[in-house]
Amino acid sequence: MSQVLTASVRAVARNSAVSRKAALVLTPSAVEKVKCLLSSQSDTAAALRVGVRSRGCSGLTYTLDFASEKKKFDEEVQQDGVKLYIDMKAQMTLLGTEMDFVEDKLSSEFVFNNPNVTGTCGCGQSFMVGAS
Repeated sequence: MSQVLTASVRAVARNSAVSRKAALVLTPSAVEKVKCLLSSQSDTAAALRVGVRSRGCSGLTYTLDFASEKKKFDEEVQQDGVKLYIDMKAQMTLLGTEMDFVEDKLSSEFVFNNPNVTGTCGCGQSFMVGAS
């Protein structure tokens, strides 16, 4: 059920309007795109799983994959009719993050406005968290 979905990161000011207590908040455009992606998977995908992995010049990158079931320690986020599972290893990294979907003439991607990010690479594909 693996399919590559792209995402990038934007560092945001620590006084972001997104609640730092919320696991993950989706913008209306992200909700619509997740609905579209899940509906294209027939009945095989119950949710979109969000995670992080070590990669890139800054250390971490986001992962997005279709999920048929929740894993034991996944955090479940339900918003406006869509369901996301946050991988256990990504939960603290994503705390307070806003997930957006942006499109322009040349590209479309999910963008994570993450207040925990302390640095990013030049291309915006990887990031680091920790003491700034």
